[in-house]
Amino acid sequence: MTLKVGDKFTSELVVEEKHTAAAFGSGSIFVFSTPMMIGLMENAALKCAETGLPEGQSTVGTFVNVKHMSATPMNMKVTATATLIEIDGKKLTFEVVAFDEKEKIGEGTHGRYVIDSEKFLKRVNEK
Repeated sequence: MTLKVGDKFTSELVVEEKHTAAAFGSGSIFVFSTPMMIGLMENAALKCAETGLPEGQSTVGTFVNVKHMSATPMNMKVTATATLIEIDGKKLTFEVVAFDEKEKIGEGTHGRYVIDSEKFLKRVNEK
């Protein structure tokens, strides 16, 4: 594992109807949904972690603690950046932040755990 504190990655998307609270079922308004914002933040953390893991390893999410602070309309670009702030063995903690084209829309922390993909899937499939 070559990950180090300070590593970061940014994911982005343009808000489409499928990303809205109304489409997702988390609200009734056609604005960027909180679950999609969290998903974009998790994606940034996943991609950040993958840059420093050997083949056969991945990460799974373990916790999300975020605030969604501002609504974003359809057709606006959203970016989420994950910065690795702590490594504790196989536990990774990221600071996550999201912006639309006008302002910060979300912030918080996200945890991921390093796994051996094959062993993990074997264990899951034995359930």
